[in-house]
Amino acid sequence: MTQPDVAIAILAAGRGSRLGGDVPKPLVELRGRPLVSWALDAASASALRPIVLVVGHRGGAVGRAAAEGVVVVRSPRWRRGIARSLRAGLAALDPWAQVGAVAVGLADQPLVGADAYRRLAGAYRDGAHVAVATYHGQRRNPVLLGRTMWAKARELDGDEGARVLMDEGVVEVDCTDTGSAADVDTLDDLREAERLLEAR
Repeated sequence: MTQPDVAIAILAAGRGSRLGGDVPKPLVELRGRPLVSWALDAASASALRPIVLVVGHRGGAVGRAAAEGVVVVRSPRWRRGIARSLRAGLAALDPWAQVGAVAVGLADQPLVGADAYRRLAGAYRDGAHVAVATYHGQRRNPVLLGRTMWAKARELDGDEGARVLMDEGVVEVDCTDTGSAADVDTLDDLREAERLLEAR
C-alpha cells in the first residue's frame, strides 16, 4: 500500500500594509524576486506535491508569480484573516484523496528551506497528525496538519492559524539548520532577510 502524499499550501492572501507602498507584500522583492517566489521555490524543491498557493489581495498579480504546476486558489474572504486562507487551501486539497496531510507555509517567510517541508513530511509518515518546525527551540512555520485535523482547522476564524491546533499531540521538528522562518513585515525585516542571505 502506498503512503498518502503530503501537500504544501503557501498562504499569500494578505495585504501587508506594514511594509507600506502599493505593492502587495507577496510581491515585494528580495534580491529582485518577489517574496512569494522564494517561498514557492522552497516548496517546489521539497518534491512534495501538490503545491497550492492561496491568494487574496491583488490575487491575479500574486498568482502570476506561481510556476507551472502550482494550483492557485483565491480566498474569497481573505480580509477576515489567515484562518480563511487556510480554509481555502484545505478546500482546494479536499478532492485529492491521496493527500493525507498538508504542510502550511507563508509567503512572507522567504528563507524557509525545502528541508523543513521534507522533515515535516517525514514526521507525518512516522505517525504525527500535527507537527511544527522549530528554530532554536521556537515553534514557527511550516506547520503540518494531517487530514484528520482539517475539520478542526475549518472551525478557525480571524487571525487564528494552524498553531491554535497544537494543544495536544504536536510533534516538534527541529529545522534550525534548514533556513529561517523570519517574517518580512517591515522594511527592516526585508533588510535583515538580505543580510541573512549574504551570510549563507
